[in-house]
Amino acid sequence: MCEVCLKKPVSGNNVSHANNKTRRVFNPNIQTVRAVVGKSHKRIRVCTRCLRSGLVKKAV
Repeated sequence: MCEVCLKKPVSGNNVSHANNKTRRVFNPNIQTVRAVVGKSHKRIRVCTRCLRSGLVKKAV
């Protein structure tokens, strides 16, 4: 689960060419990064959408 936007796995269906439906899971792309949290550096788990949009300041 993303610690910034709280994105988590959601469920749906695999749909075959013959229109057979089986359950599946859509997982968010979660990365572990060192980020600036407050005044300290912490390892947090964030999705790549939050990294790309600049919601997370990476520690240098």
